[in-house]
Parts: sequence; C-alpha cells; structure tokens
Amino acid sequence: MGVPLRQQIAVGHYLIKQKLKGVKKYPLVLMLEPLFQCNLACAGCGKIDYPEEILKKRLSVEECLQAVDECGAPMISIPGGEPLIHKEMPEIVAGIVARKKFVYLCTNALLLKKRINDYQPSPYLSFSIHLDGNQERHDTSVCQDGVFDKAVEAIKLAVSKGFRVTVNCTLFQGEKDDEVANFLDYAMELGVEGVTIAPGFSYEHAPQQDVFISGKDVKELFRGIFRIGKKRKWKLNHSSLYLDFLAGNQSYDCTPWGNPTRNVFGWQKPCYLLSDEGYVDSFQELLETTPWEKYGNSKNPKCANCMAHCGYEATAVEDMLSHPIKALLTSIKGPKTTGDMVPAPAPDYEIDKKTSTISAIPVRTEIIDS
Repeated sequence: MGVPLRQQIAVGHYLIKQKLKGVKKYPLVLMLEPLFQCNLACAGCGKIDYPEEILKKRLSVEECLQAVDECGAPMISIPGGEPLIHKEMPEIVAGIVARKKFVYLCTNALLLKKRINDYQPSPYLSFSIHLDGNQERHDTSVCQDGVFDKAVEAIKLAVSKGFRVTVNCTLFQGEKDDEVANFLDYAMELGVEGVTIAPGFSYEHAPQQDVFISGKDVKELFRGIFRIGKKRKWKLNHSSLYLDFLAGNQSYDCTPWGNPTRNVFGWQKPCYLLSDEGYVDSFQELLETTPWEKYGNSKNPKCANCMAHCGYEATAVEDMLSHPIKALLTSIKGPKTTGDMVPAPAPDYEIDKKTSTISAIPVRTEIIDS
C-alpha cells in the first residue's frame, strides 16, 4: 500500500473511534468539488456538461472549510473540474492542512508547473495527478495530444520539490493487462508515492458512452493485471480487499455515504458519481434524508456497472475492520487471479428490453396451507 505510516495511523484511529461510538454511517473521504470548470474535455467525463453560468461558479474558501469541518472525514479529495483554475485553491488547501486533514489535490497537471510555488510540501498534502495509462492511451482519454508529457514533467517537478505525489488512473474500454502493467512500472519509476486505479464510471452526461468497461470484463482485466503484478513491486493506494473486489473475489454493496460530495450545488445525493438525484444544504441532512436503500449495483440500474473506489473502498475498509484476518491474508497473498469469481448481488429490478422500462422484482411469498 502506497500510504505513509502517519496517515495509516491517523485514519485507523478515526475508524476505531467511529466503531467504539457505534456510528453506522460515517464518512471516510470528503469529495470536495469547488468548481466544475476544466481546461480539458475528456471523452469519459460527465462533470463539464453544464451551461457557462454554472461552470463559472466557485465555492469560497469559507464554504470549503465549513464542509471539511461539518463532514469530519480524515481525508479530503479535491476533484473538479480542474482545481488549479480556482484562484483561492492555495488558501483552501492551507486551511485543510492546518486542520491536519489529508488532502489529495486532483489535477490534470497542465497548470501545476505554473502554480506549484503557491503550495508548500506537507505530509498532509498530495498532488493526485491524472494519468490514464501510457502516452497514447492517456492523450486519447483526455482528447488532446501532449497532455501526458506535460503531466509527467509536472510529476517530476513536484517530486523534486519534496511534494507527496500520487497518480490517479482510470481504465476504459480496450485496455490490455500487459499495457496497464507496464504503465504501473513506469509510474513507480517516476517516484510517485502510489497509484489509485479503478474502472471508469459511465456518467450519463459523458460525451462518449462507448468508452466504459463493465461487469466480468472489468474483473478479467484486473485479474490479468494482478497476475502480472505478483512479480512486480507496485504501490497501489487501495485496501487489499478493494483490489480483491476488482478481481471478482468479493461481493460488495457500495457505501455511498463513505465518500460524500460537496459541490457548487450543495451536498450531492447520493454520491460523487450520480449528479441528477438532488442536493441538500448540510451533511447531516444528506445522511438523514437520502434514501440510501435505493442505491447500489443490485438496487438501481444507474449503479449497475459501478466498481469505483469512491463507492466501494469504504465498503472494503468496513469489511477489513470486521474481518482483519481475511484482510491480512489478502494483503500478503494479493488478489486471487484464478478460479471462480464471486457472483455479483442479484438485482432487485428488471428492465424491459423493448421499452427500457424499469420495474421492481416482486417479492416472492409462499402460501402455507393450515
């Protein structure tokens, strides 16, 4: 695992505290999205499909720090849009670091070389730089040539200045396990702390819908990657059980409250990935009013193919706390890459193929003669 001991201890202390207090729904990572505007238009992104007046909106420093305090999560991920466009981002990051929260500032790195002196190296700050594979794969993913080279240059610069740097890699249709493995080797050569890796989520508003992989194809891909990785020393920023889930060896429901989202519209129901389900004004209201039982890959067709870490990493962590021996053995052995896969949870809905109408599967009851 590519996470420093200081952070592991702090997050572990937080998790144990929640357990001892008997808290059932608690956040692990706050997805703080202070703007939607971006300087790229990626094929698989559903975050920039808004009118100009929305793209110009920003959360203020005060609103961002209020969300951090209100939520209480030990880790903060700042996606976008492109966060480095936000003129007050250095103040936002400084405020989070002062609170001793671990912040991952997600960026495509096009502006990082210009803005890097606005930030100070800290054990609480990581630049999470977006790279979706090797040069050809990444530039195709972001729909612009030359972005890979600029991102790599920025990674080398940030590492040389003593910053924590991670890579955020999203996998799409057409990936090959050996190419992904070679990319992970290259990421390690760059000196990054670790890599976050997950299959892309099929945003409803993404300009291209044929770029996403799903179902068994995802699990077969990750099995192939992990099979190669058994002989290599990759640092992946995930729990061992989440990686095992990606390889088809764990059957999980998502834990959407584990990664709550605050953006320019408010607190987003139910998660970072579904943007059309409504918003509320406070984190407490999000917890109390969101119909959590309606979401998850077995409960909602919008969630059917999701295996993203923002939905399932918190589930894996909860499983780790409940079954530490299983988690330890999986960490030592690595994900299982052969044999039968665990069946996914059966859906509670069915879709009429002719009309695309969604309906709940009736509950079966037995009549016993008296």
